[in-house]
Amino acid sequence: MPGWGHFLNPGRLRSATSLQSALQELAAGRRNLTRDRTALLNRQQNLQLSLLKRLTRYRLRQIEAQIATIDQAISELISTDESLSRKRTILVSIPGIGEATAAMLIADIPELGTLENGQVAALAGLAPVTRQSGKWQGKSFIRGGRIHVRNALYMPALVAMRHNPDLRSIYLSLTDKGKHAKVALTALMRRLVILANVLLRNDRLWEPRHT
Repeated sequence: MPGWGHFLNPGRLRSATSLQSALQELAAGRRNLTRDRTALLNRQQNLQLSLLKRLTRYRLRQIEAQIATIDQAISELISTDESLSRKRTILVSIPGIGEATAAMLIADIPELGTLENGQVAALAGLAPVTRQSGKWQGKSFIRGGRIHVRNALYMPALVAMRHNPDLRSIYLSLTDKGKHAKVALTALMRRLVILANVLLRNDRLWEPRHT
């Protein structure tokens, strides 16, 4: 039985632009389904009627199946392009970044690997901005950028904090200095996207630092 990439007809996606557009459309569809799933899970907690509980469980199974179908379609489309396949291989070599996050980065931030580190952090909405007014200077915060990229990096940063020794040491250093856990985690998200940018730019896999 042919995969979903067959029904998307990747052969018709003759240019990198059309392939990228298809990946972005699939990624947007996946985000919509993920939002629907989160809303249903929240609503499910307050349901009392067995009928509604049953229908909600059924809809959740549908959503999970649809997400899996989109993931398969994205994977197959990436596999049709040697350059994108190489990008995926590099991205998933980074502890904390799995197939789904790698696909999102490829789809939603195609500039990755071609920008300066500050540019890619700003593009992902992870560059710190400081409020200033005359001589007064306030705390730094993040804003702008592609918010869905920033949101998608949250869970990978949590995983990296536990399993990526380089990033874990950064996280612990920040929290030891009194930084709030959320601030430290945002710093890891920024480090992750910058690391991905550097590795793609240099066309190399992630390797742990040797001490």
